[in-house]
Amino acid sequence: MAVHYHEEDLPAGVLADGPVAVDTETMGLVTKRDRLCVVQISDGNGDEHLVRFGPNSTYDAPNLKAVLGDPDRLKLFHFARFDLAAIEYYLGVMAAPCYCTKIASKLVRTYTDRHGLKNLIEEVLSGTISKAQQSSDWGGPELSEAQREYAASDVRYLHRLKDELDRRLEREGRTAIAQACFDFLPTRARLDIAGWAEHDIFSHA
Repeated sequence: MAVHYHEEDLPAGVLADGPVAVDTETMGLVTKRDRLCVVQISDGNGDEHLVRFGPNSTYDAPNLKAVLGDPDRLKLFHFARFDLAAIEYYLGVMAAPCYCTKIASKLVRTYTDRHGLKNLIEEVLSGTISKAQQSSDWGGPELSEAQREYAASDVRYLHRLKDELDRRLEREGRTAIAQACFDFLPTRARLDIAGWAEHDIFSHA
């Protein structure tokens, strides 16, 4: 298991075929204001790849974009809504089809309101991750070892989480509704970018 660090693009050919786990680190939570700094990606075989973008980046990352935009490759996220918006806004690709472990958790772990990645890993996989670097400065010229490990851990467990959550979705008869939610996520992300992040367009109000 190793964490690989890259500047501005993912090297060609470093990922195996099949689903990839993806996460992003940004300067904040407002997509148009807070630039994309890091994209983490893993094929689930033990290595994680971190792609850092500098403050003057043109986000010209053809290898990374090819993976993220591949319509035949499933992308796994935790809270996909945010990551999809950041990826489309800065990299210009919609990372679909996608799967969101947070949505899957909310559909099957209705006995709790704790759906953070750390909570999921602890309960479902009996593992632990640190969230100490979650609010650190991702825009600096270098990523610290602690930041690199934090970023890598955010994609390290998503393949295994999907497998277990899929079993629970099937057990509870909620696989189809989960898939419908995943299919809608690109539209939800585009609504966020377009200005409807805080408005529920399906509500009566």
